[in-house]
Amino acid sequence: MKNVYVKKKAGQLSISDKIDQFVTNRWLALPIFAAVMFLVYYISVATLGTVVTDWTNDVLFGEWIQPAVQGVLENAGAADWVVSLVVDGIIGGIGAPIGFAPQMAIVFFFLSLLEDCGYMARVAFIMDRIFRKFGLSGKSFIPFMISQGCGVPGIMATRTIENEKDRRMTMITTTTIPCGAKLPVIAMIAGYLLGDGVWWFAPVIYLASIALVIVTCVILKKTNMFVGDPAPFVMELPAYHIPSLKGVLLHVWERVWAFLKKAGTILFLCCAVMWFLGSFGIQEGTFGLVDTEYSFLAYIGNAIAWIFKPLGFGTWQAVAASLSGFVAKEGIVSTMGVLSGLGEVEEYEISMHQQFASFFPTTIAAISFLVFNIYDSPCLAAISSMAKEMNDKKWFWFAIIFQNVNAYLVTLMVYQFGGLITGELVFGVGTIVAIVVLVGYLYLLFRPDPNKRKVEVEQTA
Repeated sequence: MKNVYVKKKAGQLSISDKIDQFVTNRWLALPIFAAVMFLVYYISVATLGTVVTDWTNDVLFGEWIQPAVQGVLENAGAADWVVSLVVDGIIGGIGAPIGFAPQMAIVFFFLSLLEDCGYMARVAFIMDRIFRKFGLSGKSFIPFMISQGCGVPGIMATRTIENEKDRRMTMITTTTIPCGAKLPVIAMIAGYLLGDGVWWFAPVIYLASIALVIVTCVILKKTNMFVGDPAPFVMELPAYHIPSLKGVLLHVWERVWAFLKKAGTILFLCCAVMWFLGSFGIQEGTFGLVDTEYSFLAYIGNAIAWIFKPLGFGTWQAVAASLSGFVAKEGIVSTMGVLSGLGEVEEYEISMHQQFASFFPTTIAAISFLVFNIYDSPCLAAISSMAKEMNDKKWFWFAIIFQNVNAYLVTLMVYQFGGLITGELVFGVGTIVAIVVLVGYLYLLFRPDPNKRKVEVEQTA
């Protein structure tokens, strides 16, 4: 046995081993990981990211592109509606999420550094110890980690999970982790609510998403559909090394380029459609350009606003923005920019608060809007990937329905309980329903696993 296994002495430990004594420590690992993620988002959102995003919004789009295009169209004698479509609808709508692309690039840069230097492999090892207690293995954390960039490769990364039940459960929950496309939505709402100093908001949402994933997996693992032991997780931990700058930049470019391609295709169409629905309608019996409250989008939003009213954002503008989010999450910012007339959503000034007052009647309503659009079903591209990977219509529709119902119920609790705490709501029917939902979640979370009982009975017999 001595010839097979040799234990290193303290003085023989490599630099990587010495670092791992801290970053993989049973008690220090999670606080260190949380601190690292807070630092990443602080630099990306509050300092360097703010500078480059402000320049993109204020100078590139605000002072250069939009005025130049508007001048060219007006000199060419274009109709007012054409100028409005191109400048406000398309450029203003697409410019809103693209303005956050520099922040996304900085986030991706730091995440790529952490992946390439070997730290994220340690995080997967750390999470395996935690996830295994909740019915998942460390292999499930890899799709979650990849989903920080985009949900599509995150869903495809579940192919490495041999256990089909674990694979399906990971696919259902992996898009709960905020992807790069959701970062503009988080930044927008955070700025609207808090103004300056919002860097901590994004990592808090990220950590809350991991907590929701764990809760969801515990509940699902106790059902017959996902019962079973988690897949074994064996992973070689590479020695810490200096990341390759070329490799890091390549990863950043791939993720940002995927976002920009979506902005030039899906978002382009989404902005044009939303501009048309938000600008045209029937007013005083005549079809044409109308006031916003008479637009087709207002009619559609008002028709289904009752569904979202228990969540606090029952205004047609907020509902319309959420609908565009089902196509592409970046479209939420675009739609809000178009409907508010702000174009690019950049710094959060008093004028912006006044414009968005019609979107969110209360502060907790804005938080509720963010929670729902972070945790509901992903964009069309991710949904398409999920359909291919599931390769089963029943499982696919179960995933979509579960994601949206789960997001709705979680948002309901956030709005009702948050409103009571802030004093923006009074105890009512909605609060009673939220309490019933909370009791249901707690029961499903802490109830004894019925499948373990079956196994124990069989073994006793």
